[in-house]
Amino acid sequence: MDARCFTVGPLAENCWIARADGHERVVVIDPGDEAERLEQAVAELGASVEAILLTHTHFDHIGAVAPLARATGAPVYCPRLEVPVLADINAFVGFPGFGPFESYDADETVSGGERLSLAGLEIDVIFTPGHSPGHVSYSVADERVLLSGDVLFAGSIGRTDLPGGDTETLMRSIAGLLETLPDDTLVCPGHMGATTLGRERQSNPFLQALV
Repeated sequence: MDARCFTVGPLAENCWIARADGHERVVVIDPGDEAERLEQAVAELGASVEAILLTHTHFDHIGAVAPLARATGAPVYCPRLEVPVLADINAFVGFPGFGPFESYDADETVSGGERLSLAGLEIDVIFTPGHSPGHVSYSVADERVLLSGDVLFAGSIGRTDLPGGDTETLMRSIAGLLETLPDDTLVCPGHMGATTLGRERQSNPFLQALV
């Protein structure tokens, strides 16, 4: 599997571009900003975009969705519960100085439990709410890779003080990941650097109650 991280926008969000090694198509996960840069990255890979996958719809993760979808023709997969946010982004920004962003009507929805065959990868959709109501994570089990959005970070967890966030729900989501995925699963998060589930199980101070 080839997974590349592009940190974009003023909130340093991680957009991931992934595919099976050598595959002619890629998936783009959470294109938060800098659409032209992401288009160029795909072009440099000699690939085309098969799909755009969203873990959730906070503005820093979806700011480049509309222009990237328009430029590539790729369908956008959005968490079902958060489709209204994607369709009216600016009504949900809530912070001065950001935006305006271009809204988008989702082409496909996911709720957890789906298996997507995209870019040569078998991708399981896992419902992981808590940071946001409809948040999902994308697991490539054969490669032991988890594209976790804003659920789990190296040494930290997703914030729950935004509208729709809930700490107990988030902790249940993380517990589910720890229970069902192996410790050597590489966690590719929406901010900061990559880690593994095992490393976070052992050292993440926010997870000690779960351990």
